[in-house]
Amino acid sequence: MPRPTKCRRVCAMPRIERFGPQDDACAEGGPILFTVDEYEAIRLIDLEHMTQEQCAAQMEVARTTVQAVYESARSKLADALVNGRQLVIGGGSYRVCPHGPGCRRAQCPSRRCAQAAAGSEKQEKEEYQP
Repeated sequence: MPRPTKCRRVCAMPRIERFGPQDDACAEGGPILFTVDEYEAIRLIDLEHMTQEQCAAQMEVARTTVQAVYESARSKLADALVNGRQLVIGGGSYRVCPHGPGCRRAQCPSRRCAQAAAGSEKQEKEEYQP
């Protein structure tokens, strides 16, 4: 029996869930389903310029898992671009970042809002010695 799929951590849901040709002339085969974890892997590696190892740590999965997810995502992106197919983001095995506005993980969108408080938190960490 195969091992159950581990949920991949994503920082936030995509703001736009559908991409494709502006005219309604979509290619045969219908839309391509792009999972949320594939979206996150593309975002972290290609947009945020993380390594696969850093991406794996961010998504809380193994590097080999990120490699497989990323390869699948790139293949789907190429199919959509070259063949003029619509790309629909949704589904997959994922969980959204539980940290909310206080998240301090690197590259987490909610982290940007909390950077102003980072200086005071750094001082507290330096003073606190367990």
